[in-house]
Amino acid sequence: MFYILIFILGLIVGSFLNVVIIRLNNGKKIVNSRSACSSCQQQLKVRDLIPLVSFIMSRGKCRYCHKPISWQYPLVELAAAVLFVLVTYNIFGWISPAISFYNFNIILLWARNLIFVCFLIIIFVYDFRWYLILDLVTIPAMIVAVILNLWLGLGLASLAWGALVGLGFFLIQFLVSRGKWIGGGDLRLGALMGLMLGFKEVIVALFFAYITGAVFSLFLIAFGKKGFKSKVPFGTFLSLGTLIALLCGEAIIIWYFELF
Repeated sequence: MFYILIFILGLIVGSFLNVVIIRLNNGKKIVNSRSACSSCQQQLKVRDLIPLVSFIMSRGKCRYCHKPISWQYPLVELAAAVLFVLVTYNIFGWISPAISFYNFNIILLWARNLIFVCFLIIIFVYDFRWYLILDLVTIPAMIVAVILNLWLGLGLASLAWGALVGLGFFLIQFLVSRGKWIGGGDLRLGALMGLMLGFKEVIVALFFAYITGAVFSLFLIAFGKKGFKSKVPFGTFLSLGTLIALLCGEAIIIWYFELF
């Protein structure tokens, strides 16, 4: 029952993240503005805004103009719900979470990871759609990451080194390519990754970001969707690598050192 509630919470948060993503792009206020169909601008009612359910019941079309609704909406809602469950299970397992509610640090860790997931989903989707990593997202995320990680007792040195590794890794590429390979948004996202994960796990995140990015790019090239010089939304894969490291970075590091 607890995980069903977490799944529903993820759907609700995912619906809000969709609003944030779209309104960041069109310049509308995130709050104090009614949701409307992007095609006919008809204001949506409560029954049109039930996460995932409304999309299914309307068969993916606006009830008023019958134009298709972007698949971004249900996919982001579902992704947020699944990630919320994974984050929760990663911390609590199948033991009753009520046992852990008396441990403030565990609750703070759980909340921190859910907040990180929200930032990463926004960065993932925005860069995937518009090839842009917004400072309006990464800079507040940096501040939140530092505050929460220091509150949890993570060493300032680990966070600083993590930020330097993430930033420096992309800064070298930026300087070598004179800004052709890497943009300023990637630099700041690299620093954010380090501030979220710390020194060790940011390396895991970078590894998986490049692996998933390379596989995805080769797949698109093989099917003629992209060329070797085509632009790739790398912030999307950096976000994915960070999510992997956030969920199982420590286990991956332990497994790696056990091999040697």
